[in-house]
Amino acid sequence: MAAFAGEHLQSAEAENEAARQDDDDEQPSVEVAFAGQTPPPWWQQVTARSVAASVVLGTVLTFMSMRIGLTAGVGPAFNIVASLLGFFVIKSWTRLLARFGVASQPFTRQENVVLQTCIISCATLSFYGGFSTYLLAMTETVAKSTGGTGTGRGVYELHTGKVMAFLGLVSYASLFCTLPLRKLMILDYKLMYPSGSAIAGIVNSFHTPAGAATAKLQVLAMTKAMVGSFMWASFQWIYTGGSGCGFQDFPMFGLRAYKQKFYFDFSASLVGVGMICPVVVNFSMLFSSAITSFFLWPSLQSKKGQWYTDPSPTNFRGINGYKVPIGIAMVLGDCLFQLGSITIRAAYHFNKNRQGQSLSSTNIPDDINSDEKTSLSYDDRRRNKIFLDEGFPDYVAVAGYIFFSAVSAIFVPQIFPQIRYYHVALLYAVAPIMAFCNSYASGLCDWSLASVYGKLAIFIVGAWVGEAAGGTIAGLAACGVMLMIIGNAAELMHDFKTGYLTLTSPVSMFISQAIGTSIGCLINPLVFLCLEKFVGKEHLGEAGSVFSAPLATAYRGLAVLSVKGTKILPKHSMMFCIAFFFGAFFLDCLAAIAKAKKWKVTSYIPNAMAMAIPFLIGPNIAIDMAMGSLLLVIWKKTNKKSANMLSVVVASGLICGDGLFALPSALLSIFQIEPPICMKFLSNYQTEEMQDHFIPKLATSS
Repeated sequence: MAAFAGEHLQSAEAENEAARQDDDDEQPSVEVAFAGQTPPPWWQQVTARSVAASVVLGTVLTFMSMRIGLTAGVGPAFNIVASLLGFFVIKSWTRLLARFGVASQPFTRQENVVLQTCIISCATLSFYGGFSTYLLAMTETVAKSTGGTGTGRGVYELHTGKVMAFLGLVSYASLFCTLPLRKLMILDYKLMYPSGSAIAGIVNSFHTPAGAATAKLQVLAMTKAMVGSFMWASFQWIYTGGSGCGFQDFPMFGLRAYKQKFYFDFSASLVGVGMICPVVVNFSMLFSSAITSFFLWPSLQSKKGQWYTDPSPTNFRGINGYKVPIGIAMVLGDCLFQLGSITIRAAYHFNKNRQGQSLSSTNIPDDINSDEKTSLSYDDRRRNKIFLDEGFPDYVAVAGYIFFSAVSAIFVPQIFPQIRYYHVALLYAVAPIMAFCNSYASGLCDWSLASVYGKLAIFIVGAWVGEAAGGTIAGLAACGVMLMIIGNAAELMHDFKTGYLTLTSPVSMFISQAIGTSIGCLINPLVFLCLEKFVGKEHLGEAGSVFSAPLATAYRGLAVLSVKGTKILPKHSMMFCIAFFFGAFFLDCLAAIAKAKKWKVTSYIPNAMAMAIPFLIGPNIAIDMAMGSLLLVIWKKTNKKSANMLSVVVASGLICGDGLFALPSALLSIFQIEPPICMKFLSNYQTEEMQDHFIPKLATSS
């Protein structure tokens, strides 16, 4: 077993000399700036102050992530924001203590990485934990929104304690799943893990004098954006004194477009999300929104009485029987392409590495260790020393995974009675293979396919259990097991890459993941419970509401289709699904060919997955996000350096400020304080009716 503490490299003088010698032969490296700093042992990297800060910041980012998932159906990455806020909070704390003459432990980049890992481990559970996807899809509200009865074994009432237990069982197993592969992935295959590498670069820059000044500027910009967003949300509230009132119902493109939900609703948080998401994603959503709002939906609505008779806009036997299945078909078509593409690339890369290793083993002499050490750069020598000297033996990881697998097979069926122990055991048996594939692919291209494997689990387990035995809930529970194990395993490997590039101990990285996961298992269900109390349980996942949870609708639709088949859908729905499935697949093929051939039109080919989102949530969100992209493009045209440095934190401030107003809004609602003004837009006919009937009565009563 590798020593946890051990000796941490050489003396500071020897390090400086080694850095100077390497610097004569090669370009300046990252570790030259830190050559005089000995990394602290792992137990000094995981500190009480970092854990305390991660609880507060993790709660804030969890709330932001969950709110966006429930409204827009997307989950923006907050890794950079977590690093920045963690740096600012601990730096401010140490300076405050210094003013009062209290000595404190220096804030190192290793502690910064541990803090960021804790925060993100907590916040990512808002998605992997299913609070806007598979867990919410089990509820009565979402079942009714998708045309179900909302009763029987196809519905599950979420209990906070049981949800905490489920998250704990599965997420802890995910920490052990790919732990033995960290050396293989990072050192042997030298996978980049782009997100992990980017975070390491940011953290390394923060802990230089110039980087600290930049971080201060970014925090100031984020604060300004957050305050402005909060004030704008407060101002909007004043004009929402009635149904369909306020800026969020502004018919910017006319009342006819408004009826198809094609309008700009002035949401600062969604504009911020648009600034974070790629431009091609946002404008793909906008393109799809325009096509569906002005052509496809009006055409299908004209077939009412011929192809379908149910007037409900949410029932699968009505118009929603086209919208949701077509969106799901596009998602599956895109997932099939991505899964096939990444599997082929990963297999090719894996085989190439094995051939390279085989060739090296026959050509390199026996004293390879000394030769390798002299050929490695100064950075690599420092990083490899810590990465290899510290860690857990493989048998600990295997034993931990087997233990949590066995416990889960016993207790998960107690939480979700619709799924049996052998279903859970099978999921845990195949999950490590899928997690390896996903972690490898994520290291290559920074794209996790955890949700794809989760959707496959819905179909397999849902069909296996059957409708009568509660296959809908069983499929969604199976999705949760696969999604958490596979997704968290890939996140852990990104964190190991960040730790490798910042000389952070693998032991402290694993412990910080475990601490963050523990915090997340408590914080996420409690945040969701608060949303239920403030917003109303009946409004979370309700079609047409602010918190419509589009992904929960999609996951519910997949689960229903897995057990009921296509017989519940209206006429010609499956023909549309097949057409859009292959349309999405061939659109991805075209994009891949254009990228390989370096065609000029590559950046203009729409993203199939993004085009599917308006089918599930409506077009108004796409307009907000496209506005965010437009603002970012203009910003980069006028001041590219400023945009690159501040755009992400400004977007995060917009999201956070708008989200924070949910608390005073809920309190106003509790105390029955209504907005004083209703700003509403009416057609000419409605205006005349109001003038003829309402205004005279109002004048008479006064």
